[in-house]
Amino acid sequence: MQNSELARIIRERRAIKSGYNDKEVTEDMVVRLLEDAIWAPNHGMRQPWRFIFVGNGQRNSFAAKVASTYPEERQKNREDYLNVPNAILVVIMEESDIPKQWEENYGATASMIQNFWLLAWEAGLGVVWKTNPHIYDPKVKEILNVGENEKIIGFLHLGYFDEIPVRKDRISIKDKFTRFKG
Repeated sequence: MQNSELARIIRERRAIKSGYNDKEVTEDMVVRLLEDAIWAPNHGMRQPWRFIFVGNGQRNSFAAKVASTYPEERQKNREDYLNVPNAILVVIMEESDIPKQWEENYGATASMIQNFWLLAWEAGLGVVWKTNPHIYDPKVKEILNVGENEKIIGFLHLGYFDEIPVRKDRISIKDKFTRFKG
């Protein structure tokens, strides 16, 4: 059986953590990708996500403000780290006090991120989903105007790249699949 184009993209997709070239990641490009990515399944059509785009013109200021929330001895390192990607997309999820809805919202947001990542890969744009400690920091939430009922799900580091990272094999599905015997 031959793999579909979608299956090929799923298998070829990589996390691009560094090695970005100078090609600008535009807001228009990110919005176009998000227009399709948001078609992820989401219970009750809550569409529990929103986004903050940090482009080339805002990246230095953004990196400095987020880095300022770290202890002084780590600030330079964190600022340099946040200036590596060409752009950052902050993904924010609406939280619920109802555990079932919270989990449904998280699953929907994660599915949307995967859609975005695959669409970006198809377009030659590298992505890595970062969940560094600063996404949990109340000071970072304040800097980004994240509401009381919202959670930062991650910073998507974005950039065009010239070299594809080495593929990391997966454990065979045969080792992870069983049949109910009841």
